[in-house]
Amino acid sequence: MKRLPLNVLIALAVLCGAGPALAQDRGPAERQSLLDLAFTLGESHALRQVCEGAGDQYWRSRMVRLTEVEKADQAFDAQLRERFNTGYAARQGQFPQCDEASREAEQQVARKGQALANKLSKSMRTTAAAPSDQASPESVANN
Repeated sequence: MKRLPLNVLIALAVLCGAGPALAQDRGPAERQSLLDLAFTLGESHALRQVCEGAGDQYWRSRMVRLTEVEKADQAFDAQLRERFNTGYAARQGQFPQCDEASREAEQQVARKGQALANKLSKSMRTTAAAPSDQASPESVANN
């Protein structure tokens, strides 16, 4: 079976290993992107299981890691989990066997996930690179 592109895995690793960006500190657009990513991870989980079997937990474990890193409040954590489950349900059973069509669907979802992960990782890098409120304009300009 064709595996997900390395750049998708790297983007998700950057997102999940990014550290202190907590869900409650994110703006509405970033929170929506996280919900969209959770849905996409659910889709990926269902599609991967078509070829790898029901015991494969690769994308589910990534979702668990995402919720651990985000440390979302109870309500948003529930939304993330619900979106994952909705994405899973949307794709579960869509492809009864592992074939070219199921692999293409997995790649299409991977590209969507890559775009979302890249968008989130860019916003996190921008936030991390922003100067602190205590820095003077001169010290920022000289850096």
